[in-house]
Parts: sequence; structure tokens; C-alpha cells
Amino acid sequence: MTDDASTGSTTGSESSAARGDAPVVTATDVARRLEAILLIVEEPQSLVSLAAAVGAPVPAVRQAIETLVDDYDGKSGGPVRGFELREVGGGWRLYVREELDDLVSEYVGGQAPSRLSQAALETLAVIAYKQPVTRSQVASIRAVNVDSVVRTLLARGLITELFADAETGAINYGTTDALLVHLGINSLDELPHISPLLDGADEVGDNLDEGVRR
Repeated sequence: MTDDASTGSTTGSESSAARGDAPVVTATDVARRLEAILLIVEEPQSLVSLAAAVGAPVPAVRQAIETLVDDYDGKSGGPVRGFELREVGGGWRLYVREELDDLVSEYVGGQAPSRLSQAALETLAVIAYKQPVTRSQVASIRAVNVDSVVRTLLARGLITELFADAETGAINYGTTDALLVHLGINSLDELPHISPLLDGADEVGDNLDEGVRR
């Protein structure tokens, strides 16, 4: 009798893992997973893409986002964080708080080397001549990944985020007045025409245009 009762008890308390069920994801789990993803993304992420990334329903992700926003803004009883979770172009991404932008720019600028790398110069040239342009379009033109280079140019204050594409949420970049100061010109109209400076200029121009269209 004791054995039967014991066996029945064991069967009744069989874990979900033993039955092959997916583990329960709590609200805290969702929030922690979201933070991990948001720390590394380069572009604003939609609720649907975040839900797929963290393995949770969209409503649960929406609620977790609201909780994180309140937490970072100090509405949960804690201090206001130095960063905020902001919705841009239909997606979510972590940003430095606006009042701390100058502090961060000054710090990063002080850590950066005095000269830009060849890769940074080439990426800056593409953005200068093709702006507004997205990161993926620049990568297509240069045929290399430009994520780290774009971060460097942003940190140097040579380029800026202009707007997010209404359909894809992709950030479009352009140059800043700081670039004009470094180049000693008053307007982008004073940039030299690129075609006469290149061999096979027509072919290169076609390739640039094709890269932006893709």
C-alpha cells in the first residue's frame, strides 16, 4: 500500500521537464532576456522580433518593456539610470540619456586615437556622398561589415542618426557639422565631385547606385 501511494505521488508530481514540456518563462525571465538582447542590438527591434528572440509571447514582451522603461526612468522606486529604453521607428533600443550625451561623447573622444583608420575613412566617404544612407546600404557598397566603424564615427561625432525608416526601422545616417569643420568647408556642396578622381568613374558610380538600391 505504501509503495502504491509512493508511486502514485511520484507520478502525480512528475516534472514538466520529464514530460518534455517547455519550461515556464516568468515575467522576470522575459525582462532579463530582453535586457541581454537590447544590450547588443545595433538597430531598434520590433516587439515581434524581440518576442522571437526571447521565446515569449508579444503581450508578455510588451509588458516587460513597460516594466523596464519604468525601472530605468526611476518610477519603480530606484534611481534614474544613465540610459533609457526608447521606442524609435516602431522598434526598441537602449540609448544614453540626452543630458549625458556630451559627457559620453567627451569620454569616448578622449579614448579614441587621433587618426581614423582606412576603413573608417572609406565608410565616412560613402556616408558623406550617399546620405541619408542605412548601415546595410553602406555595408553593401563596401562589401564588408561596417558595424564597428559606424560606432566609431558616431562616437567621434562625425556622423549622426537622421531618422528611422518607417517600414524597416533601419536607421539612416548622415554627416554632422563637425565633419565640415574638420574638412574646412561650409557645406557638403563643396565636397569634390568623386567621378573625376576615380579610374573607371562611370562603372564605380553605377556600383554605388546599385549598392544603395539593394
